[in-house]
Amino acid sequence: MMFFTREKKPHIYSVAALTAAAVLALLGLFLSGRGFPASLCALILALYFGAVTVCLAVAFVRQLQYNPYSYNTILYAGFALFVLSLSVTHLIMTLRAFADPEGFDVVQMLYTLLHSAKNYMFLTSPLLLLFSAALFVSNLALIRHEGRRFVNILGILLALVLTGGEIVIAYLDFRSAFSRRAILASNLIVNLMAGFYLYFECMIVGAITADLIAARHVPQRDKDFLIVLGCGIRKDGTPTPLLKGRLDAALRFDAMQREENGRAARFVCSGGQGRDEAQSEAASMRGYLLDRGIGEERIVMEDRSVDTGQNMRFSREKIDALRPGARTAFFTTNYHVFRAGLKARRAGLDAEGMGAPTRWYFWPNAAVREFVGLLTEHRGKQAMVLVLLLSVYAALTLAAYL
Repeated sequence: MMFFTREKKPHIYSVAALTAAAVLALLGLFLSGRGFPASLCALILALYFGAVTVCLAVAFVRQLQYNPYSYNTILYAGFALFVLSLSVTHLIMTLRAFADPEGFDVVQMLYTLLHSAKNYMFLTSPLLLLFSAALFVSNLALIRHEGRRFVNILGILLALVLTGGEIVIAYLDFRSAFSRRAILASNLIVNLMAGFYLYFECMIVGAITADLIAARHVPQRDKDFLIVLGCGIRKDGTPTPLLKGRLDAALRFDAMQREENGRAARFVCSGGQGRDEAQSEAASMRGYLLDRGIGEERIVMEDRSVDTGQNMRFSREKIDALRPGARTAFFTTNYHVFRAGLKARRAGLDAEGMGAPTRWYFWPNAAVREFVGLLTEHRGKQAMVLVLLLSVYAALTLAAYL
């Protein structure tokens, strides 16, 4: 798929229109004097959730074409799968309602919606447990190779949170309550917890999808500048294997571009000097490129940055000074492409990213760190979506039990 080919940002206003249409249709049934016939209500909800699934899928594709490095990419991908499960569930309910009108009523539909977050968690629990096991195993391998540091156990912590949440919600759901008030309180707690975990499960699914698409993307071979993001060097000033991977990916891309159309891009070596580093990361990268036959005139030094945001901002300044409007690509490790692209857009740099491979045991834990970083960078929008989701489940719980 081609990135950055759509000029207009996609929106999902159609979901609001579909929601209003579904509410009006249900209200029309009620005002007609027929109440809420289960078969027709189930059909309306099945069509509604199916249409919303299509809207989210279309918005996801268009978002990739407009700007793949966006929080919306995660949101659309993650929630499309959940809404698809609702669509399938209500389609099955519709068939049951038409087949046995006497044995099916609208109360069952209300409870199906009420427990949708919890049921989705239980439905996807085998995948979550498999994902958690993979995180656990990869982190053990990472600790064995890289040592016992807090950042090397993030995957284990996430695995424990995922499995622990499933166990707690299952325990609370099957625990007996003997009064109406206790039942209401128990179900409210279970459904709010399930809604909370549903949100973050959808975010994990969306983040993995967005990361994989970004990491596997190969930019068009028409670039004027290739930004290589620094990531630490050895004590002797030479690049680490992780940094070499990024440099080699850029070199391979440059070779293929020159072979394809004769276009020789300039390399932007981006990375400052840490307190324990013999020289700047940019200088280390420059030496590596010179050793591999890249001429001095094709190397641009950016040696002030200390994080990814500064990498992009300072590199953009260098590029704009040399050639405004230049076509640019950036090179980093596969797990970092999506978040780096997000930083590039914030810096006003329209650049496609390309990922360099890393060892299998390093990728999952690094991806978890990137995921946590994404969550902390979009607190406002995430809080709005989460509060809306929890409000829906709270309202459904109160409607069912009051």
